[in-house]
Amino acid sequence: MTRKTKTGTADPRLQKTEAHIAAGEIEAVEEAWMAYLEQDPQDLAYYSPVAKSLGKAGEGETARFLLELLDEQLTEGTHWQARLKLLRRTGHLLLDTEDIHPAILETLQKLYGDLPSYEQMVDKVGLHRAVDDLPKIWKKAERLAGLLAFDIGSIVYMEGKGAGRVQELNMALESFKVEFEGGLDLRVGFGGATKLLQPLALDHVLYIKLEEPESLEKLRDEAPSELLRAVFESYKKPLTGAEIKRALAGIVLEKKWNSWWASARKHPQVIAAPSGKRAYVWATSSEDAQGAVWQAFEKADPRGRMDLLRRDGERDPQLKTRMADALASQAAAAAQADPGLACEIWYSLDRSGVAPAAAEWSPSVLITELEDPRGLFEAIKDRTFRERAYRLAREHRQDWPELYGQLLWQEQDARTLDLVAGALAEESPRHLETFLDQILSQPKKNPGAFVWLAERAAEKEDWLSRNPIRLLKQLLWAFTDRSFASVRAARLVPLAESGGTVPRLLNYLSPEQAADAETAIKKASGLESYQRQPLVNAIHLRFPDLRQEDEAPLYATQEKIDAKRAELKHLAEVDIPANRKAIEEARELGDLSENFEYKSARQRHEYLAARASALNQDLARVRRIDLSQVTGAEVVIGCRVRLVSSDNERTITILGPWESEPEKDILSSETDMAQSLLGLTAGDSVELAGESYEVKAIEPCSP
Repeated sequence: MTRKTKTGTADPRLQKTEAHIAAGEIEAVEEAWMAYLEQDPQDLAYYSPVAKSLGKAGEGETARFLLELLDEQLTEGTHWQARLKLLRRTGHLLLDTEDIHPAILETLQKLYGDLPSYEQMVDKVGLHRAVDDLPKIWKKAERLAGLLAFDIGSIVYMEGKGAGRVQELNMALESFKVEFEGGLDLRVGFGGATKLLQPLALDHVLYIKLEEPESLEKLRDEAPSELLRAVFESYKKPLTGAEIKRALAGIVLEKKWNSWWASARKHPQVIAAPSGKRAYVWATSSEDAQGAVWQAFEKADPRGRMDLLRRDGERDPQLKTRMADALASQAAAAAQADPGLACEIWYSLDRSGVAPAAAEWSPSVLITELEDPRGLFEAIKDRTFRERAYRLAREHRQDWPELYGQLLWQEQDARTLDLVAGALAEESPRHLETFLDQILSQPKKNPGAFVWLAERAAEKEDWLSRNPIRLLKQLLWAFTDRSFASVRAARLVPLAESGGTVPRLLNYLSPEQAADAETAIKKASGLESYQRQPLVNAIHLRFPDLRQEDEAPLYATQEKIDAKRAELKHLAEVDIPANRKAIEEARELGDLSENFEYKSARQRHEYLAARASALNQDLARVRRIDLSQVTGAEVVIGCRVRLVSSDNERTITILGPWESEPEKDILSSETDMAQSLLGLTAGDSVELAGESYEVKAIEPCSP
């Protein structure tokens, strides 16, 4: 049988040696073995097959003799990993059966004996049990090696968490405690460690970031491209800009990322990955990089080619010219069928300084001559290029107001909508007003434009007052409609919070519209209760007649009211948004049924939402205790009462439930005892806890 290497090619050394074995030329086999042994004793791809062939040929003694020589070399050279492989592959030829287990333990001791948890792990996996069952012993050895990769002090990587250090090993719970960057502690079971944790090599950039961050910081400042090279060499795969940024978080600060990235990626060996996604690789050489860029350019679609020209055109003047000529030819061919693409290519060439001086497919020609250029604008995907085309249309077409009014229906980008609407507001407000009325009636026809209208309305009084109840209802509906799902959390929900469009709209409601608005808000399933209640409160504040006095007031000092409002503000602006982010991050880990982080984040969300809702409801009925109105004529909320019995004296302060401290005789006005005191005057008698007291003095409590 012809032996092959791992690459699948025949190994001539093995072929020759096995020919000697087949011919019974054992002396030649020994000579070859000894020669190779001097060159590389760790080349088990040669030694193991030869030993096995000798065994099959009835030359077991020769095989053992040669293996003993090899084992001696490996032991003297402290090549313990290779020795372990040798024992596994040919241990039955090298040793008697009863000697294999001790040899395995000896080798494992040499490999891992210095690790803190070695002895405990050996016992845990059961390497001292069932020593005659070699298949099981080898499985236990594999498990031991796998677990010791996460011994205390090891630096590991976990998807979504980054790099971390194993801080603790709990044998009873069979778990590792890992402290990740940022102080996050996480326990990972033995069973999940090999699936979730990846041991990091000593030269991995994440390992160095934890152990020697100053060395990476030096590269960051002195040789940005070398730091980038270290990242690529660590991951050995194409990386996106976002992945590189995450790897260097804490080394390259957020505020300096753009300048560092722009400098680092200028290296001629940094090129776009051929995968199609916006990723990068480190080419072997500058020449290889240019060749790879051109190959990628030839395979790319037109917009991919424009992107490559922008990113890689400056590598070499000749390369840039080749790219520009190819794109110009493509634009000329596409001018009739796809004028938008032709325009985008022209703008791309212009940005790189290589646009043709005069071309029949230039934007000025196409935009001016086309009878209906709407399709041209829609085909320009780059926002900045599209805005240039809008400005060109305004300069060269007399019918630009009508065209702008039509283009508003297909434009989604908020900044571009600002440009178009601003031009119409200056010179043709009628077209803008028509669009605003129509988009308010048909939000789904252009969700992006409707969200833009809702956002900008917060700053434009004439838009707020245009049809406030209609805009309010359409916004509340949009919170739950699937057409707006992608922008709900980031753009719609903030419109309902303090300072947003929804609370501002309430100021423009008529008395007739206010009740309708209250009903709509209370039924808005897209809002959390903690978001609905402040809106209802605002309506009641402006239209007191709508308030239903079906709840008893809650009395509190101004200090406590301010504290509760601050707590609610922190919940709404800090805790709840952070929790939303945590839910999204946990969801990305997958398998929600077994995702502890996701369940924990959801439970936290329920608590925060319930707390915010309760605070809203309490603040809706709160009444400030005005201590200046406490005269001492009778017991009221906000006073201190001195009570005297035949053998006892008490001083009780009556405030609201938020100030209650019964152990200090500060009672909530809602308690039975406080209720029995309210309305009494000096000299009145009252029975408390079976004892009769007389009211001796009433005075305002201290502010």
